[in-house]
Amino acid sequence: MLLDAPSDEEEGGSGVSNIIHKPVMLQEVISMLKLRNGSTVVDATLGMGGHAAAILEKILPNGRLIGIDKDEEALNIAKDHLSYFSDSCMFVHDDFRNLDKIIGRFDLTGVDAILFDVGVSSYQLESASRGFSIKAEGPLDMRMDRKSFISAYDLLNNLTEEEISSILWRFGQERFSRRIARNIVAARQRSPISSTTQLAELVTKALPYKARFHKIHPATRTFQALRIAVNRELDALDEALKKAALILKKRGRICVITFHSLEDRIVKENFRELARTGSFQLVFKKILRPGQEELKNNPRARSAKMRAIERVK
Repeated sequence: MLLDAPSDEEEGGSGVSNIIHKPVMLQEVISMLKLRNGSTVVDATLGMGGHAAAILEKILPNGRLIGIDKDEEALNIAKDHLSYFSDSCMFVHDDFRNLDKIIGRFDLTGVDAILFDVGVSSYQLESASRGFSIKAEGPLDMRMDRKSFISAYDLLNNLTEEEISSILWRFGQERFSRRIARNIVAARQRSPISSTTQLAELVTKALPYKARFHKIHPATRTFQALRIAVNRELDALDEALKKAALILKKRGRICVITFHSLEDRIVKENFRELARTGSFQLVFKKILRPGQEELKNNPRARSAKMRAIERVK
């Protein structure tokens, strides 16, 4: 299986002041979640609050939204953007894999809708200090939660060649994973690998000459794989989806937007298992993609895929 390369990774940037936040598939999200006045909604990936603002407009005056994000910096930006709705919006700095415990804090018996917009945000990409960007010089960090212990620097400078190769293949489906891992280990014997541009250059040089010239940057899959490994993204998504199903009320819906095939496969498998129980029903059988108008205005949305499921019993 080849990944749909995450379009966000192709973009460069040097700061966050010029970011124009465009929530992906916004109209589809609002439609799929079946929102109404009084709904209790979880935005499990609050980001900068773009989806949340539109959700709140649909569920007020009696509804409320619980916004979760493991990135404290993004959460603070969302608090500012959503200040008008502060009485109806609860902000939680946590990993969505702890969804059950988070909902327990608010003494809720269930929720009406849950949204996951999975992946790296424009804010994170364009902040060079976060270490997500291939083109912007920055430290090899890649932590969504900057209070967590393991960064990309730690993995690249401490894991064995075999372990690095395994990460690149498992989470990036990088077919030159062994060559890249070998180049990384050789380079770090001279000095630690510490910057994004240094890693991008090492990856590019490790590839066969013809493989260096494609539409996407040759280090895209390596950066994706490391980001997923650092943040344990796939395990967290699988765990969160299972917990989301348990807290969803009858006629409630879960909507998930993913940006590459590994994430989408986890969503697809979880939703299929739920549908087999008879208590859930797929809202649509195939993935939903952004429309042409959105792609024209927001090219970064081109890798997005949406799936949705509803509890019927």
